[in-house]
Amino acid sequence: MTDTSTDKPNLLLVDDDETFCLVLKPALEKRNFQVTVANNVTTAMQLAEQTEPEYAVIDLRIGYDSGLEMVKKLISLDSNTQIVMLTGFASIATAVEAIKLGAIHYLTKPASPDEIVRALYKNEGDASVAINDNPLSVKRLEWEHLQKVLMQHEGNISAAARALNMHRRTLQRKLEKRPVRE
Repeated sequence: MTDTSTDKPNLLLVDDDETFCLVLKPALEKRNFQVTVANNVTTAMQLAEQTEPEYAVIDLRIGYDSGLEMVKKLISLDSNTQIVMLTGFASIATAVEAIKLGAIHYLTKPASPDEIVRALYKNEGDASVAINDNPLSVKRLEWEHLQKVLMQHEGNISAAARALNMHRRTLQRKLEKRPVRE
């Protein structure tokens, strides 16, 4: 019997939620990927240099580190890596930055393994995506604005809080809350 695992494309899964990784890894392996898991950026970069992944699924928040930095590092290592950014803290600002940095797709949690695989193989945009007729709620607009200002200050919460004329702890509390959907 020959080892067919080398025929499977390498996928790097980076998320600090170990339970999530324990569930997603076998699901992606059933979908014909050879999956390597890292729960922090340092380990992820070491694994990326060793395995040279063709695909990657990166969480936006990896502990206290930014998944956006991980996208940037992976693309600098190999610009052909197909990266999907996955997050429970979605915002327009982080979605735009992820795509600018080289991710091919941006999904919000919870996302099924099938959605993730479809995103990994989807290289083109979809002009037929429905446009929402309802404006964003005030709470969602606030969340988006906080994310935008945070991105403008390169993730520095203290600098963003000063720019927003807000106490740093207040901004941290607001950022820890999950965003409202609309």
